[in-house]
Amino acid sequence: MNKEEQELVLKRWRLLLGKEVQTEIPMELNKLESGIDKTLEALYNSDRKGGLGPSSPNVARWLGDIREYFPASTVQLLQKDALSRLNLQQMLTEPEMLESVVPDVHLVANLMTMGRLIPQKTKATARMVIKKVVDELIRKLESPTRQAITGSINRSVRNRNPRFNEINWPETIRKNLKHYQPDYKTIIPETRIGFGKKRRSLRDIVLCIDQSGSMGASVVYSGIFGAVIASIPAVDTRMVVFDTSVADLTEDLKDPVDLLFGVQLGGGTDINQALQYCQQIIRRPTDTILFLITDLYEGGDTEEMRKRFAALNNSGVQVITLLALDDNGNPSFDHSNADFLAQLGIPVFGCSPDLFPDLMAAAIAKHSISTWAGNQGIKLAGQEG
Repeated sequence: MNKEEQELVLKRWRLLLGKEVQTEIPMELNKLESGIDKTLEALYNSDRKGGLGPSSPNVARWLGDIREYFPASTVQLLQKDALSRLNLQQMLTEPEMLESVVPDVHLVANLMTMGRLIPQKTKATARMVIKKVVDELIRKLESPTRQAITGSINRSVRNRNPRFNEINWPETIRKNLKHYQPDYKTIIPETRIGFGKKRRSLRDIVLCIDQSGSMGASVVYSGIFGAVIASIPAVDTRMVVFDTSVADLTEDLKDPVDLLFGVQLGGGTDINQALQYCQQIIRRPTDTILFLITDLYEGGDTEEMRKRFAALNNSGVQVITLLALDDNGNPSFDHSNADFLAQLGIPVFGCSPDLFPDLMAAAIAKHSISTWAGNQGIKLAGQEG
């Protein structure tokens, strides 16, 4: 390592460790590096230096500085750290602050957590922030979700014994190309594919989401997916959120911004009560997929909750428990309840938003979710041993 490379390494360590080590690592910083140093110092050494405080007039300027010095992904991380380390609630209660932040899923979750605490003058700005994130996620997730679900449904409803006027000739020809007879210049249709019978909905989907504070990002993604799935005529979609009470937000799926803006994150958790409500709204158990999105920490009656899981499973409902629907890695969850669900054959695991459309397609096609998860490199909870 030459001298220039050594100086670069030392400078990075100096910026990483802050002014506390300027005696041990005496480095001269240029204007850009000094700006970076000040923004990091204000956040990570604020308890010693004063830095950014909840009432500091420099917060808005700091929000602008981090956007100047760092890429968007780092800006989102710094904003998240600022909220948790410095309790900067004014970032979410002042329009000027909200206009300065880079919108992302975690910021939306924080706005949902504050809910009714957001003052009236800020609500319009908060709604704009949520809408920006929702629009971006829909652009990213709508197409793969539609393609996966409609493709799976089309495959599952094909009629394998159609009458002549029900034959889907393009699909039948493709299926029988291997039976082409060159002498007769024709194809023998050993397998005939029909268009299938039309029904109002071929699958019923219930999204049941834990809205406790730790599930913020999962609620955001669930709302987006719920809105997209609800717009597909071949499936009937219900969205239920719960803490210690249960709210059916199915009607709000028409406008995911209204849905998310109306969710109140935080509070306790009563999974048993939520499952009881789901039992009441399920009309076709063998054609129903229940996605329960929760960390399985039950604040209500655990024994009754387990009985309801067993009853739903035995009735033919396809129950899938997602410990998280986000990109935050391995979530914290109740291992005892996960083990119980694994014994029932109910899959329990975390899922990233990018994989959810494919998971939904596999569930609609009634494929083994355990096999699907294994193919994605996902380890099911309850199978740690």
